[in-house]
Amino acid sequence: MMFNFKLEAEDGAARAGRFTTPHGELLTPIFAPVGTQATVKALTPSQVKLTGSSLLLANTYHLYLRPGAEIVQEMGGLHTFMGWNGPILTDSGGYQVFSLAERRKVDPDGVTFRSHIDGSEHRFTPESVVQIQEQLGADIIMAFDECPEPYDLNYNQDAMRRTHSWAERCVAAKTREDQALFGIIQGGIFSDLRQESARFIANLDLPGIAIGGLSVGESKEEMLGMIEVVEAELPKDRPRYLMGVGAPEDLVEAVYRGIDIFDCVLPTRMARNHTALTRKGRINIRKAAFKRDPSPLDPACPCYTCSQFSRAYIRHLCIAGEMLAATLLSIHNIFMLNALTADMRIAIHEGRLESLVSEFRAGFNRHRQEEDL
Repeated sequence: MMFNFKLEAEDGAARAGRFTTPHGELLTPIFAPVGTQATVKALTPSQVKLTGSSLLLANTYHLYLRPGAEIVQEMGGLHTFMGWNGPILTDSGGYQVFSLAERRKVDPDGVTFRSHIDGSEHRFTPESVVQIQEQLGADIIMAFDECPEPYDLNYNQDAMRRTHSWAERCVAAKTREDQALFGIIQGGIFSDLRQESARFIANLDLPGIAIGGLSVGESKEEMLGMIEVVEAELPKDRPRYLMGVGAPEDLVEAVYRGIDIFDCVLPTRMARNHTALTRKGRINIRKAAFKRDPSPLDPACPCYTCSQFSRAYIRHLCIAGEMLAATLLSIHNIFMLNALTADMRIAIHEGRLESLVSEFRAGFNRHRQEEDL
């Protein structure tokens, strides 16, 4: 089998597993940096490797608009095109399409939308989205879904039903055996809808299951509550992917509740905004207090940035507007999230995740009011 998930250890609801793909194994829990347009911003593929990353995410919507899926296919597929030989995941573009709001129209068959680049009109259907992702050539592809605002019950009911119908059509449209199609659970912040959606997607018997429509405006407590609702309905023999979540505190709480795979733009976006992530909060490196600080961003971090450069130097790069600032901060931020998930994996194997989570919560909460140190 090209795709296989082996559950290696459990500690409460938390899981450590191994997901085999054509381009390598993924050790879960795992965080995937986002390379929206076939690049992780400010980093070369070699630098991404330095962070300990093994899975990258690219965006179907953006690559469809430019350079075009057919161009990527002609260039040998995403792995060759972007110079990354590890596993790649492409999302379906559903979130981007539905975030266009005034630029799109939904119907039972699909979505008509206008490009955010030039206003040109385009159409996505479940079948076309699968075809685009097959041209792109990622290892893991996503079913086309509708990501609604979380609090509108009627809209969430309709969107969930469309998502289920579209998932079935994606299954029927898929032709490549070297790609794993994941279905997506929707349902907003409504427990009954989330349960219904989890059961439906699980019954499609796909190689993986994603949870969509979270971290889109609801509270942290609501997000975690929906994860718990969904987790109780999911089979243990397939990986669980929480889409678009990547803050350190969210990774810890979601792994604790049984999630395996994560992605988010947060670490690179924070880097471009001169912010370093740590297990005790966020550091705004532009602060005047760091002007003469010879210490690393995080004394506990062994990443390239922290082992080579001082806070004073990185602050100087930020103040001077140097591109290297985003590179060094991105390396650190992604490394930090990868190290955190790796430590949780070890803790699950050793049956001590509860202790790790308690220690993390204590340290993070202690500094919660001082995120801009």
